[in-house]
Parts: sequence; C-alpha cells; structure tokens
Amino acid sequence: MPREHIILECTEARKEGKPPSRYVTCRNKKLQVEPVQKKKFNKFLGRHTLHKEIKG
Repeated sequence: MPREHIILECTEARKEGKPPSRYVTCRNKKLQVEPVQKKKFNKFLGRHTLHKEIKG
C-alpha cells in the first residue's frame, strides 16, 4: 500500500508549557518522501500553528 497513516504534532505548544495538539492524517509514501508539515489549529493555544510529522 503506498499510503500510510502519520501523526502531526504542534511545534509551539511545548515551548509555551501547554499540551501539544495532535492530528492523524495519511500521506503517499511514493510522492511525499520528506516529512509532512501543515498549519493546523491548536485548541490549547487558540490559534493556527505549524504541525510536523512525528514517528508513530
């Protein structure tokens, strides 16, 4: 299967002492070889922040 499930975690929450928000999504292994980065909403901070792929 070329698609795999990945976990995106907030990069700014831990710096501010808040719990990190996490999202689950999937990516195509053949087309996206570098780690995924997306701007998603963090409910603990109340704003959109950069979320990076973590090992899952």
